[in-house]
Amino acid sequence: MSRSRVLVALATYNELGNLPSLIDEVQRVLPEADVLVVDDNSPDGTGTWCDERAKTDSRLKCLHRPGKLGLGSATLDAIRFTLDEQYDVLVTMDADWSHDPQYLTALVAATESADVALGSRYCERGAIEGWPVARRIVSRGMNWLSRLTLRLPVRDSSGAFRAYRLAALKKIDLERIRSTGYSYLEEILWHLNRSGAELVEVPITFRERRAGRSKVSAREAVDKISTLLRLCIFRQ
Repeated sequence: MSRSRVLVALATYNELGNLPSLIDEVQRVLPEADVLVVDDNSPDGTGTWCDERAKTDSRLKCLHRPGKLGLGSATLDAIRFTLDEQYDVLVTMDADWSHDPQYLTALVAATESADVALGSRYCERGAIEGWPVARRIVSRGMNWLSRLTLRLPVRDSSGAFRAYRLAALKKIDLERIRSTGYSYLEEILWHLNRSGAELVEVPITFRERRAGRSKVSAREAVDKISTLLRLCIFRQ
């Protein structure tokens, strides 16, 4: 897929301590790609910083939302933006440096032969750094449950570091995705897999965030289990 138009989307809430250096590195690794920041009205000024930089950086786009509406809904807004602007590939990644931009080239390259490339912590050569044992157990357990209930053909369905071919996203009905938080990660894969999309995993090393606080909460875990049960039982 030579000369594809690529958009890298970053959902942000209070990521001013991470975002400037991350965007610099994303643009260094993928100099022809554009970057979209979807900011949920961050009190720390993340959105304001993006607006100022965008004045002199044509590769940076900013989408402002009125409040903290969730990672899932932010990604869906990024998908709609990507479709409207007719990009070919959408890459999603965390804005806290837990996803190293060095893997961007491999993820985008993988979409030349697959519909979705997943940055995977649990495939061969994938790894995690900086997590306690309890968090590793919970994460592996949730991914095992996703494979069992949703029949997803991947080991890591809960990571947000992904590259999607827009041609595949056009085949699913985005309005049917009901998850607004982290459980959208499994839900969108479920819809894509049912539509016949080919999913591949690209090994990455996941590292704990450099600055700021994690947005993951106990409620997100409950919502994820509820989403898995909804999709498994009701198929919707």
